[in-house]
Amino acid sequence: MTSIHYAAFSPDDDTPVFVISVAAELAGMHAQTLRQYDRLGLVTPSRTRGGGRRYSQRDVALLREVQRLSQEEGISLPGIARILDLENEVSALRSRVSELTAELEALRASSGRTARVFSVSPSGDVYAARLGERPRHGRSQALVIWSPGRRD
Repeated sequence: MTSIHYAAFSPDDDTPVFVISVAAELAGMHAQTLRQYDRLGLVTPSRTRGGGRRYSQRDVALLREVQRLSQEEGISLPGIARILDLENEVSALRSRVSELTAELEALRASSGRTARVFSVSPSGDVYAARLGERPRHGRSQALVIWSPGRRD
């Protein structure tokens, strides 16, 4: 099975401009198929005040992908719905990882402190060390207690 990849879209690609007959023609399928996909939640077009469906360029691309998965890959519509849900979840998680990575980098940059790690010697002593520092060898019985937020 192949991963779903969409072409790069501009903000205009999300603008709901196509009525159902035009979207169906652009996607190469019957309008009734679009209604079925909407009922199943596979492709959810925008609605006008009167309830008419309006499809964006992104919706049309998704319709084509749904049809490809169904016809070429032989995947059932519930299976396609699950794939789309998982793709959306992966996208959201990737976005969140990017946010958290940026936040972590900002925190590291603003702290101005050298990153430290806590190590345990072969004898069981715990001590703070700088990243990349080799463990100390000795027979100290010292115990280092770490307190979050405390700066010594």
